[in-house]
Amino acid sequence: MCAMEYKQVIVVREDLNISEGKRAAQVAHAAVGAALEARESHTKWYKEWLREGQRKVVLRARDLEELRELHEQARDLKLPAVTIDDAGLTELPPGTTTCLGIGPAPEDQVDRVTRRLPLW
Repeated sequence: MCAMEYKQVIVVREDLNISEGKRAAQVAHAAVGAALEARESHTKWYKEWLREGQRKVVLRARDLEELRELHEQARDLKLPAVTIDDAGLTELPPGTTTCLGIGPAPEDQVDRVTRRLPLW
């Protein structure tokens, strides 16, 4: 069996006081959004990631500032990356940025941005 080469990372702000269900929904939004971006901009990465089993890792960011820095780093590396802003229908004010989806992309490139972050 060969090693998996592609992954997607979802980075969630840990400074938000939200329920587990809300967090799960925001992670899902980021996973789908980043995958759709990858499908358009990096079709090979997207297809290989699907073939390998769609590996995902959920990590923590301290706050909005760190999330924005990570997004900028991912963009500088030309990785698929999307931030998720909540609609404000339940627990958060409208427009609250909750998480960041990066990839699917080659693992070594994603790790350049996220390797120091703790697991959720």
